[in-house]
Amino acid sequence: MGLKAFIKQLAHVAGYEISKIPSLEYTARFFDEDNLRTSNNHDFIHSPRFIAAYNRGRKAWPTDYMWRWRVHVGLWTAAHVKNVQGDFVECGVNKGFLSSAIMHYLDWNSLNKQFFLFDTFEGLDERYVSKMEKQCGRVEYSKRHYAECLEEVKANFSEFKNVHLVRGSVPDTLASQDIKIVCYLSLDMNCAAPEIAAANFFWDKLSGGAIMLLDDYGFPGFEEQKHAFDKFADERSIEVLSSPTGQGIIMKP
Repeated sequence: MGLKAFIKQLAHVAGYEISKIPSLEYTARFFDEDNLRTSNNHDFIHSPRFIAAYNRGRKAWPTDYMWRWRVHVGLWTAAHVKNVQGDFVECGVNKGFLSSAIMHYLDWNSLNKQFFLFDTFEGLDERYVSKMEKQCGRVEYSKRHYAECLEEVKANFSEFKNVHLVRGSVPDTLASQDIKIVCYLSLDMNCAAPEIAAANFFWDKLSGGAIMLLDDYGFPGFEEQKHAFDKFADERSIEVLSSPTGQGIIMKP
């Protein structure tokens, strides 16, 4: 007897109505990717729109690291703010997995917005890596996993309009662009100093209802970033939403 049939039989014996039992489709199936394991409903992974966007992101990256729930959060964030005044900014792009997935998801070329993508496009700038982060192996990790990629990134985004690739280290490059209002700010630079610098730089440029998405907020080994953003939020009498995906979310009041 299959598991679903067994559950239905137990329900019948116990006198429960099958229609009132949580979907059997997910009873014995777990989402288990990217440090997140849950039996909660995750049917978004079967959505054709999500699949298309995720696969578009994968075109930028040679390996599928199975970031589906993390990308789902990013897509939700982008969709939530697409009608909020301002442009999109991402600091920490690498080859553009998340940002190109977002552009596909939102039909970017139909929007009247700019997307500013800040990165060295060759890994971490060691000047901004703290002693604690160096002890955690952040520099060695960067050297293993990140290399010169600007030409690949240009090719990846060539189908999209209003995209600005800004090469150099954050915060050095932030003032080089004429960015007046921001509705979406993604920070994924793997160390605290440039992320906090970017958060401070853009905070007054964020529209009410704009969202700041922190990729590394809750991950083990990234505690320095978490503590820095907890302090950043506390100073502004706001709170960071900690997601089980490891991401942090801040909404501008």
